[in-house]
Amino acid sequence: MTAVTRFAPSPTNHLHLGHAYSAWFAWTAAGTAAGGRFLLRIEDIDTLRCKPAFEAAILEDLAWLGLAWDGPVVRQSARLALYRDALGRLLDDRLAYPCFCSRSDIAREIAESGGAPHLDAMGAVLFRGTGGGLAPAAREDRAASGVPYAIRLDADAVLARHGPLCWTDDGESDAAGTHAVSAAVLGDVVIARRDVPASYHLAVAIDDAAQGVTLVTRGADLAPASHIHRMLQAALGLPVPTWRHHRLIAGADGHRLAKRNNPLTLRMIREGGASPAQVWARLGVADYPPPPV
Repeated sequence: MTAVTRFAPSPTNHLHLGHAYSAWFAWTAAGTAAGGRFLLRIEDIDTLRCKPAFEAAILEDLAWLGLAWDGPVVRQSARLALYRDALGRLLDDRLAYPCFCSRSDIAREIAESGGAPHLDAMGAVLFRGTGGGLAPAAREDRAASGVPYAIRLDADAVLARHGPLCWTDDGESDAAGTHAVSAAVLGDVVIARRDVPASYHLAVAIDDAAQGVTLVTRGADLAPASHIHRMLQAALGLPVPTWRHHRLIAGADGHRLAKRNNPLTLRMIREGGASPAQVWARLGVADYPPPPV
């Protein structure tokens, strides 16, 4: 079988072993030898943290590993108009709303609810913004006043209009199978801010559709985000891919590799004299692309 997959790193640091495994997983799932396509997308809408030097390093590291992608590299920073258009449609359809709650408001709401904070797959506190209960005129007045705000997806409204929905993972991870979409999994997530037209959730749903991605591959820790992305696909009339989540790569301390933990990077491994074959062996990968000649 063939598929269109993508690897979509953010150029906020150098790639580590977990990224190498994720890229290999997408490359393998595409079935490129049989006509599938493996795409590369740079998720660079975070202009404060994304750096051209890190993007250049990503391209170098992937080439060193032998992972060749199909077609041109797509950059989210060149697609902001698409995100603004989609965001406007969601607001016009009353499937998203401005939330004027501050971080202290959210913390107070959680404390008063008597429940412990829950984190979504992106590390954000789950919360249903009180802006969802404001009349449209009141929302417009507050937004015009200069009060900072975020745009949240109204999960209940999406499911009321387009549900019931489901998403399917065709792999062998704990997420395998068909899942009913639930608004309670992540709540009303932020999909944009006043000065940023898209969050990860909105941008990835739009980009996967625009690039014709048929199989979304990513780490098992991001499986909960599939509920949000499936709702966005329904709300925006986007095609629905299949998902396949993979195991997470742990460091020497047993914890998942993440940029914020300053893991051993591919750049450091390369500078230490290791070969691509040694990297793949360390990841337990037997079938990998040959390094470039």
